[in-house]
Amino acid sequence: MTFYGTALPTVEPEAYNGKLIVIEGPDGVGRSTQIGLLRAWLESRGHAVIDTGMTRSVLAGRGIKEAKQGHTLGRIAMHLFYATDFADRLENEMLPALRAGFIVLTDRYIFSAMARAVVRGADPAWMRAIYGIALVPDAVFYLRIQSATELAERLVVSGRGFDYWESGMDMYLGEDFYDSFIKYQTQMLGEFDQMSAEYGFQVIDASRPLPRVATDLRRAVARAIRQRTARSGGALKRNEQTISEQAQFEQARAGQTQSREGKGAGQS
Repeated sequence: MTFYGTALPTVEPEAYNGKLIVIEGPDGVGRSTQIGLLRAWLESRGHAVIDTGMTRSVLAGRGIKEAKQGHTLGRIAMHLFYATDFADRLENEMLPALRAGFIVLTDRYIFSAMARAVVRGADPAWMRAIYGIALVPDAVFYLRIQSATELAERLVVSGRGFDYWESGMDMYLGEDFYDSFIKYQTQMLGEFDQMSAEYGFQVIDASRPLPRVATDLRRAVARAIRQRTARSGGALKRNEQTISEQAQFEQARAGQTQSREGKGAGQS
């Protein structure tokens, strides 16, 4: 395993047989739709797949959503809340799945969290240090769109409307949601483009029709998972062993989720 910085204390730098595939991009670009299509396609080809994304951790996901509803979450607290959510999912979802040979599809990774923090004034070096715990993915696919105006048009057509945080309303950038959304997302696109060069994103033109984007993603993901050797260069595990580990992972994941949710209910 290779990390961007220092791994979590509980994580051993061992080899794994799975693949970590990241889909990044701005709000409203179609990441979730593409991940759903990718998962169905991969499973139809016999791959074991899980998907994850921001605010889905048992530990912090619910808390983030509740805190954001009041629109009063401080910026530093928000950054650390998201980092906690990521660390929990990394340790308890992504790494166990990778060890068991799963393909892990993640809707956003550390890059969206860092971009959101930096445009809100956070020190980029501080954010990189916080997310140094992150495993280097096997591939990062950046769904790139030409302008924030195009994103806004998609939201209007879909009927979804403008979200407070996705519009950067906490930053007081404009007099209304639309104006603020354009300014905020323009800054976000700039951060994504900069990180694309720094971290080696594979850019997918998301301005095109959905089926064409999906086709390109499938081809690119197929290339990324073609070689199922362990990250350290070790030999591929026997198929029977991998299947057994996948079954054990699913059982452990279900039991862990029930246990942690039960504890949470008892404390509320």
